[in-house]
Amino acid sequence: MKTILVLTNSSGGLYDFRGEFIEELCKKYKVYVSMPDDVKEQELVDQGCLIIKTPINRRGINPLEDLKLYCAYGKIMKELHPSLVVTYTIKPNIYGGFAAAVKKIPCIATITGLGGAFDRTGPLLKLIVMMYRTGLKRAACVFFQNEENRGIFQNMGITAKKSRMVMGSGVNLTKHSYEPYPEREETHFLFVGRVMKERGILEYIEAARRLHGEKVFFDIMGYCDEDYQELLDDLEKEGVVRQIGFHTQVHEYLAAADAIVVASFHEGMSNALIEGAATGRPVIASNISGCREAFEEGVTGFGFTPGNTGELIDAMDRFLALSREERADMGRRGREKMEREFDRKFVTAAYMDEVSQILHSAAGE
Repeated sequence: MKTILVLTNSSGGLYDFRGEFIEELCKKYKVYVSMPDDVKEQELVDQGCLIIKTPINRRGINPLEDLKLYCAYGKIMKELHPSLVVTYTIKPNIYGGFAAAVKKIPCIATITGLGGAFDRTGPLLKLIVMMYRTGLKRAACVFFQNEENRGIFQNMGITAKKSRMVMGSGVNLTKHSYEPYPEREETHFLFVGRVMKERGILEYIEAARRLHGEKVFFDIMGYCDEDYQELLDDLEKEGVVRQIGFHTQVHEYLAAADAIVVASFHEGMSNALIEGAATGRPVIASNISGCREAFEEGVTGFGFTPGNTGELIDAMDRFLALSREERADMGRRGREKMEREFDRKFVTAAYMDEVSQILHSAAGE
């Protein structure tokens, strides 16, 4: 049985958004997962994975820490001799990709989003581009989740042997089943995502300050990734927002909302949007790559320019003007779009196809 090594910076992200792919891998191969935490360790073990704990500072830029990560990946590959390495997110892609290239092991990488890395200028941007080029140039295949990200990589000379496009991580249509639209006079907007500037939390808060009322509520689901906790606590005391916190099981919260709000400045493909739409909820979303693919303007949701509070408020006002029947119809159309385009089975099949091609080619079949 061939061995596959999966490198990730989050067990939760791996299991929640790629669990079906991992399950399919485990049916045919011996699968090791290198990850820094134990949030979904038992679930991955139950699927058949063997776990290796590898510390990662996801947002840090300490060269010594990153060198240790590269060495750790190299050591794992030396010990396991995997037939294929599969990587997700920035540091596993870069350092895992480079280690796999040195060991001459085929690698599949996935660009789950660029964040703010490519908004930088000067020497730091040049360093980021150089690291990506080094990490991915020998990759057997790089999966992208939107065309804009693929275009940016091509324009900057970051290329692999092959690239493929998938609709994000897709959505599990069974886990995120369609739910009847809430019957009530209140309207609950639900912000889903990490509480940080790049996720549009400041614009959402300003919209909440202006629009909240006796029948209009603004909820926030996600953990604070930046120093906004004191501000959120004060706003909650004032009745402007309600904090739901971080949850690994989000379906019931999506179902309880009237509209899902994603105000990000950058996305690979927004899982919050496609999960919300699958649940039958209209969306209010940044009009950017990684979001605009997931909704149809005026049909399944409303878009706005990220960072533009006025446009966000206008989109929310348009939603508030809709009747319950119009909102419910918008949610149903969103569910239909997910069934047509975003079923996770399509994404899993694309990855399994690529795995099969690479392993057959390596074996000379």
